[in-house]
Amino acid sequence: MTTPPAPAEQLFYEALRDMEQGDFVAAENGFRQALQLAPALSEAHANLGYLLDSQGRNQEAEACYRQALALAPMQLQTYINLGALLESQQRFAEAEVAYQSALAIDPESPAAWSNLGVLMTCMKREAEAEPCFRKALELAPDYQKASFNLAHLLLRQGRYEEGWRHMESRDWYAQIAKNLGMPRWQGESLAGKAILIGLEAGHGDMIQFCRYGNRLKELGARRVSVLCHPPLKSLFQHLAGIDEAIAVGEPDPGIAWDFWTPPLSQPYYLGTRLDTIPAELPYLQVAPDKVANWQAVMGDSGDALRVGLVWKGNPRFENDAYRSLRSLHDLAPLGEVAGIRYFSLQKGAGEDETASAVAPFSITPLGADIADFSDTAAVMMNLDLVIAVDTAAAHLAGALGRRCWVLLPDYKTDWRWLAERSDSPWYPGVMRLFRQDATGTWGPVIAQLKDALADLVERRGQAIASVP
Repeated sequence: MTTPPAPAEQLFYEALRDMEQGDFVAAENGFRQALQLAPALSEAHANLGYLLDSQGRNQEAEACYRQALALAPMQLQTYINLGALLESQQRFAEAEVAYQSALAIDPESPAAWSNLGVLMTCMKREAEAEPCFRKALELAPDYQKASFNLAHLLLRQGRYEEGWRHMESRDWYAQIAKNLGMPRWQGESLAGKAILIGLEAGHGDMIQFCRYGNRLKELGARRVSVLCHPPLKSLFQHLAGIDEAIAVGEPDPGIAWDFWTPPLSQPYYLGTRLDTIPAELPYLQVAPDKVANWQAVMGDSGDALRVGLVWKGNPRFENDAYRSLRSLHDLAPLGEVAGIRYFSLQKGAGEDETASAVAPFSITPLGADIADFSDTAAVMMNLDLVIAVDTAAAHLAGALGRRCWVLLPDYKTDWRWLAERSDSPWYPGVMRLFRQDATGTWGPVIAQLKDALADLVERRGQAIASVP
């Protein structure tokens, strides 16, 4: 006869089921009730910590993790979870201790090695990070997280050949592949074939990596289509090499494609290297009538430099706290430069900061009238310069061949901007990168922006004065 579980254990297992089913309130209550009956139940502390961690309740989660480890010091996964929590708060030394503790328990844990590699990367100790990822892959060759993390490191260093190969380890395409029901292109001949460029997660990814339409045509593809987010459809109808843009959620267009490919897989199968990036600009166009309509909306600025601003990205993005400015007020020093008319391209978060009563300098708000990316593109065609944080707007300006200055965080700088460069080979001649220094603050960056703007205004004035 089987002995029934003790009440605390029963509550614990019920809470685990609730957590797996997404009922986090019931799960938290269950773990806490179990701990009231059995305060030394380390598994309940550890799982409650994980639950709280997933909700961003960092202080409570850390206390649970540490209590679990005090009760049962050999919990490998709890050390890994604690390390990740500490890393997210940039408590790097403590995170390293946690990961080393995990490796002391199991020196052959691929997850511990991979997480330690991520930590080393965040600390810019890339020479130490790379062996960590490779050790994880030596222990578990199919460990996708380690391969994906290694891809980011290699691509940031411009080591594209191996980087793109490891980037193929990303695994978020299962549902798309199921719905499309066609083979994924893996470098097969495209002569006489039709191919659909599928979906990546972000708008910026789509804008940057849907530039390959002409290359696919050069390989013999008779038809190249792109599946995109609805706000991109109107814009992508004018994408070089693309026969049609189809928005997610639209009815089946009835086109028979032979293959589909994620946008970010194209550089791998097309052998993109730093010196072979397809960077003919612009590769996006805007309907002339739309450009003219926005010119009328924006009005005459005389001889003033017309500058568009984007200071915040999507708040749901994992690194948004570091890539976005706190508010438009962070850019207040730019208002001290004479001869500039500012326009806000901000949509959503931060859009309300442009009201004349609260704005730190005069700025024309356009966000409320921007319906999709084709509107944003038309606005950009009427600007002399776009200044943006690392968002889709920066990629849009680059794809249009418009001058763009991009503000980049020091912490977890995205791999696509490479390392220590002030330009981008993806957008040559039009993009300038302004990077935070090791302090991770925006003040010095904005001071550089101010000086660069003053110089640009001066050179513009000289050019105008020299015209007969």
